[in-house]
Amino acid sequence: MIRVLITDDHPIVRQGIRQILEDDKDQRFGLIEEASNGKQLMDKIQENDFDVILLDISLPGRNGLELLSDLKKLKPGVSVLILSIYPEEQYALRAMKLGASGYLTKSSATEELIEAVVKTAGGGKFITTSLADRISMNFFNESDKPLQEALSVRELEVLSLLASGKTLSNIAKELSLSPKTISTYRERMLSKLKLKTTSDLIRFALEEGLTGEEK
Repeated sequence: MIRVLITDDHPIVRQGIRQILEDDKDQRFGLIEEASNGKQLMDKIQENDFDVILLDISLPGRNGLELLSDLKKLKPGVSVLILSIYPEEQYALRAMKLGASGYLTKSSATEELIEAVVKTAGGGKFITTSLADRISMNFFNESDKPLQEALSVRELEVLSLLASGKTLSNIAKELSLSPKTISTYRERMLSKLKLKTTSDLIRFALEEGLTGEEK
């Protein structure tokens, strides 16, 4: 029986995923636990052993990709499957480089989610055709990386939220960070991307498809 830990800050999302797994016609899932943030996640993995951790990127406090590095150090044998609203082109390559076993968007079909969990539970990688193409292109074009590759995971998250129309104070509240910290991220992004204003950042994000909207 596959043991799964669902980590997402939205109760309705966790409940939906749990229901999908519990309704599996082949009854392949046993222990299913839930965590709403990084602290709960770390507490849960100390209490039980899991085969797969389903991990969202947007979490209060530390985001999923920041937690991923710690997870792989603490539990190197566990498979981590990223399940996010953000499209593959935004985070998938970073996630795989950090040790994720797969990447799915929340718009994925139920059957695809179950397939991904089962495959990664067995030690495999779940890679969509489009992600495989990106990995191949990244390998052969290592010196020609997109400009946003210079941004950290958190900076990229802030940029996406800016592009979706949120103010700095809104972003600070959503990410459980101080407005000053968000302003610091903004300044770093301007410097790295060689831009001057918040409007420039938003324009860049829209042009690069970094709005965090499902496609």
